[in-house]
Amino acid sequence: MSYSVGEGHGDPSVTALAPNGDPVLAARLTVPTVPGTFVRRERLVEQLTEGARSPLTLVNGPAGAGKTLLVADWIAACAPGDVAWLTVEPEDSAPGVFWAYVLHAFRHHGVDLPESIGSPARPGEVDHSLLARLAAWLNGRETRVVLVLDEFDRVAGCAEVADGLQFVLRHAGEGLRLVVISRTEPLLPLHRYRAAGELVDIRADDLAFRAEETAALVDRHGLPLSAEAARVLTDRTGGWAAGLRLCTLAAQRAGDPESFLKEFEPGHSTVADFLLGEVLRAHPAETQDLLLRTSILEETHPDLANALTGRDDAEPILEELQRANAFVEPIGHSWYRLHPLFAEILRVHLGVRHPGLEPELHRTAARWLIRAGLLDEALPHAADAGDWELAAAEFIDHLAIGRLLTGLAAERLDGLFARMAPEASGPAPDLVRAARELARHDVDRGVIYLRRAEEHLPGGDAAAVRLSCAVLRVLAARVAGSADLAETAARAAVEAERSLPADRLERCPELTALMLTDLGSAQLWAGRFDAARATLSDAVRSAQGPSTALPRHEALSRLALIDFLYGRPGRAETHARGAIAEAEHSGLPLSGRTGMAQLVLAAVAIDRDDLADARGHLDLAAATSGAARDPLVAVELAILRSRLLCARGDARSALLALDDMAEQPLVSVEPSPWVSDRIAMATATVRLADGDPRAAVKVFEEQPAHGPESLVAEARARAAAGEGERALRILDALPDQHDRGPVIDVWALLTRAQAVDALGDSATAQSLLLKALAAARPHHLRRPFLEAGPWVGRLLLQRPALAREHTWLTDRLSRRAVDGRRREPREESASPRPEPLSARERDVLERLAQLMSTEEIAADLHLSVNTVKTHLKSIYRKLAATRRGEAVRRARELGLL
Repeated sequence: MSYSVGEGHGDPSVTALAPNGDPVLAARLTVPTVPGTFVRRERLVEQLTEGARSPLTLVNGPAGAGKTLLVADWIAACAPGDVAWLTVEPEDSAPGVFWAYVLHAFRHHGVDLPESIGSPARPGEVDHSLLARLAAWLNGRETRVVLVLDEFDRVAGCAEVADGLQFVLRHAGEGLRLVVISRTEPLLPLHRYRAAGELVDIRADDLAFRAEETAALVDRHGLPLSAEAARVLTDRTGGWAAGLRLCTLAAQRAGDPESFLKEFEPGHSTVADFLLGEVLRAHPAETQDLLLRTSILEETHPDLANALTGRDDAEPILEELQRANAFVEPIGHSWYRLHPLFAEILRVHLGVRHPGLEPELHRTAARWLIRAGLLDEALPHAADAGDWELAAAEFIDHLAIGRLLTGLAAERLDGLFARMAPEASGPAPDLVRAARELARHDVDRGVIYLRRAEEHLPGGDAAAVRLSCAVLRVLAARVAGSADLAETAARAAVEAERSLPADRLERCPELTALMLTDLGSAQLWAGRFDAARATLSDAVRSAQGPSTALPRHEALSRLALIDFLYGRPGRAETHARGAIAEAEHSGLPLSGRTGMAQLVLAAVAIDRDDLADARGHLDLAAATSGAARDPLVAVELAILRSRLLCARGDARSALLALDDMAEQPLVSVEPSPWVSDRIAMATATVRLADGDPRAAVKVFEEQPAHGPESLVAEARARAAAGEGERALRILDALPDQHDRGPVIDVWALLTRAQAVDALGDSATAQSLLLKALAAARPHHLRRPFLEAGPWVGRLLLQRPALAREHTWLTDRLSRRAVDGRRREPREESASPRPEPLSARERDVLERLAQLMSTEEIAADLHLSVNTVKTHLKSIYRKLAATRRGEAVRRARELGLL
């Protein structure tokens, strides 16, 4: 290999010399050879090609980031025009040497410079007129030259070189494009180029390999890699090109390459040797010490670094490391971050240099972060130090116990405290243990830890501990089904809150939201509906945010259930959809939701005979955590599945669904009278659907009815069993509740009509049926009429005009057989296909399904509001619908959405 070069235009045997007298080294002018294992990444090639249209491209990243090979491959593949390459050396800090090499690079790569430009005569300087002649000549060329300066960081601090480059680049116009490859930022006025849109900036984040690129790189080395292994390896190395290549080379010698790449020990590998040699040992002892000690941190601050080193020089050291691209990057507000693989290797090296120091460093970091108000960042360090008393005490003192029960950090915190040593003692560790158990609905173990914490409550200023105890007591009472205990604990919580500053409580809104939701849920289980409604409404009014999303979602769901139990489907649906919107807005996954909102929507859909919608809501409810852990959700899910099966004519399966629920004892200690009513009502409904009214009556004889809805259900069973007078007496005794909704009223009117019709008073029965129809029509309550029995159809036949006025119901009744047997929804779907929708009507329908308002649809489709209304009327007509929800449901059934 030749290490010197002739002038290229004279005698090749003559060795060219630089102004300092050294021969010009050809290797510095040669574009590096790209190995066959190189992976071309088109996204970066496109950036470089874009840069060729701008004056300046900067490829900036740490050692081993793949900068040089990236540009070399681009040149070989698609670089436009003439390209000159120069690998910069430290001696190029002398301007004369630097510019002599630039001119040699031009000539070496076939750019025929005129003799008139000349060449620098002395190493330490370059004549300004030479630079002016070079710039003028470049500006006059018909084709541009791309000058690549590799490893420019070796002269990046030389202002004279940077000034000369800037002068030539500015005056060369379209004739010159500059590509700078560097670990550090050059002294060029980058801000001006950025502001003018004339800089293409490829940084470390751009250079980092993505998982699919990692897989391609490993595959080039003959080692196919699964997508999961590629993701793990990319995460471990931070996508660092040299790290990936070194790992891959090492894996080629391993027996199981994929396992090696997923589980390699970076502290004992060629990767570690590279980083320790290239980066760590290149710095003075103070810098090495700082890097080793701060390697325990994910992010570091100069003051925190000083606390770990015991010195006060962290700020200039970190700034210098960042400028040198030594795997330290700024992340804003004076905080820095080490490359993850570098940090991992440094931690291994820390253990070798300073055995036993790491726990003390973690403890120091934890205390500094706590003083800085960074609890989340402090807790892992306290845990790694094994100081669980510190971790738990700070967690409780910051009123953070609610974050173990809800919010984005709940899972992470649970995993952190799962490591807590058994010997950690005191109220704070026991409160943390209690919270973790109660979050799993293990009330027995949770209460044990709660009692232990309460037995050792500290004296003096312990308001945070007392408040945490009280909030967990409310949760324990909810899980146990005791409204009395929940209300007592809530009063204790309010008392503890009075001892705490208001701003401290405002920083933890989830604590109050959780306490109110748990209290309201306990009151609801006990049947204290008015108290529960007030408490849950207060929970809904809690401060909005990620930490309160779950309790607000649950409170809205419980309010929806209360509305449904009162027989108010409209309000129930509004609260249920509000609960779902809260969950979706906050990003709560379906598995983490309560499921109650979906159950309420399913119940309303069943009452409206929208069985397909009901099935969908039940499936969603079954996928939530509440279906497995919340007894109220579990009971309602079984009841509604039973109702749906009944509506489909499968009474036997409906009864089995209730039997399965009965075989699973409820978690609650205290029974709920209204839940017992709901189970009895569902059982009686199945017995009636199965044609056994005596069995339905027996249900209420064994389980006496309490609330208005269950009393109406008992009256219905007795009317069907021929006990009309007994049924009327039950209905006459119903309390006159102003809050009773239309669903209960409709059932009561129909039951009374059935009883008087059986007693021979057909006129009164027709009058009552008319009232029931009037009450049901605004809410489209079809199911009560479909389940009432064949007498409804007979009465309607006697009043044809009445039937015509209520086609929303009679169309359904007409599709039932005369003997009252229910037909499956698939039989109903055999009706003729509707008139086809136009393309514009389909556009409107799609947005209708997205719950967009008329005005929003108009804006989105660039139509007038009146035009959208016209399309909506046409859609409703073609789909035989009277409202939005019905149109969307019908469209889904027909496969139009």
